Amino acid sequence: MQIGDMEISEQAAIAPYAYTQAGGPADYLAQPKSIDQVKTLVAWAKEQQLPVHVFGRLSNLVVRDGGLRGLVIILSELNQVDRINDQVIRAQAGSDLIWVANLALRYHLSGLEWGAGIPGTVGGAVFMNAGAYGGQADMVVTGVIALMPDGQVQDFDQDQLDFAYRDSVFQHNQGVILSADFTLTPADPAQIQAQMDENNYLRASKQPLNLPSNGSVFKRPVGHFAGKLIMDTGLQGQQVGGVAISKKHAGFMVNVDHGTGNDYEDLIAQTQQAVKQAYGVQLSPEVRILGER
Repeated sequence: MQIGDMEISEQAAIAPYAYTQAGGPADYLAQPKSIDQVKTLVAWAKEQQLPVHVFGRLSNLVVRDGGLRGLVIILSELNQVDRINDQVIRAQAGSDLIWVANLALRYHLSGLEWGAGIPGTVGGAVFMNAGAYGGQADMVVTGVIALMPDGQVQDFDQDQLDFAYRDSVFQHNQGVILSADFTLTPADPAQIQAQMDENNYLRASKQPLNLPSNGSVFKRPVGHFAGKLIMDTGLQGQQVGGVAISKKHAGFMVNVDHGTGNDYEDLIAQTQQAVKQAYGVQLSPEVRILGER
């Protein structure tokens, strides 16, 4: 179907877009190429009284087998990046975080080395306050432009972003992140490259990058490491349907044989129960679990 100048897919498979390669269908799916198209889609969904789900690369997400009702907007085409002054890079929400980190390197700017291997988008990194290897979004994101539920575009300064561990204001205000400003620090590009190389080496040596996954499944519990708790509980290799706890890194769940979103959710629940029983620690998912069973 057509909405304005956009082709909207109906009953569209989500799995091909997801890092898990799993998930049921979306009632409607669109990939806007401009902010105006995002506005048009959100306005249309509001008129139709449809829920709206906005994603980047679906790299920290489990979609249940029943799929998502309403409109799914994937922002991967909204990916323009500009340097707006000597130290600030403004990137649209669908921009690949790895690409932005490498652009910062090209400009001899430090602060995004931690993002050099994270397979997500700028919008997802802001939404989740993503981080790795001692860095995270709240250390460098100093402003965000977002489309709010009333249809107005709003600027958020750093103090309004309400960053916390794997959390931001956008998990609570229904705003659609359109772009983010990264304020970085001039540095020796050789040192930036060396840090990026070290981070990527550690990631490749420790994480199961050869299989579809949703990244680190659980938040770090206070005083513990989720992966170690899972490993010590003897769960590595545990499998539900086509999804298994990685034998390379216990904090990851990988799609080994046409796994489904329900398989992921059930394995998450089994893991939580086992760790709670063994150590009295309640693991909280870092991944978002959405959709209908």
